[in-house]
Amino acid sequence: MAKVAQEMVRKAGVDLDKLLDLLVKNAAAELTTFYYYTILRVNLIDLDGEGIKEIAEVARIEDRNHFEALVPRIYELGGKPPENMVDFHNLSACSPAKLPKDPRDVKAMLTVLVEAERCAVRGYTAICNMTAGKDHRTYDMSLAILNEEIEHESWFSEFLGEGPSGHFMRRGETSPFVSKFLR
Repeated sequence: MAKVAQEMVRKAGVDLDKLLDLLVKNAAAELTTFYYYTILRVNLIDLDGEGIKEIAEVARIEDRNHFEALVPRIYELGGKPPENMVDFHNLSACSPAKLPKDPRDVKAMLTVLVEAERCAVRGYTAICNMTAGKDHRTYDMSLAILNEEIEHESWFSEFLGEGPSGHFMRRGETSPFVSKFLR
């Protein structure tokens, strides 16, 4: 544990217990989303589904990376994820991104994907608001994750016809904002 990091976060006025709770819940959301996106991606078939599959795969891999970046910070701040995977799943900050009843309904699938991303955007915005100017490391990491989650949301919302976002699919690069936390 990084004792000085914990001390500095507390001295800056951050409620460390509340922050750890949010970080663990968001880590749970990232890992469960990675799992559910795997199932969703497998079911993205036929002409409509294949066009979305690559984007779902990038979001899936980046959500795993977000989990990998969050866990060390949780431990640095004196926390830890639950030991039981079911407990971890159930405390997720976001509802499970489960396969819709009709897995061939691509619009329903996109709705699941975009709502998962919107929940993530809300979660990381809350963490950024809590840590801005107070806990620089957590803020920097959460802002990096937030940037990627906003891109994921924009990709899926464009497929739903909600309008242009100005964001482009990244080619050959995953987690451009979060990668510095994965070293």
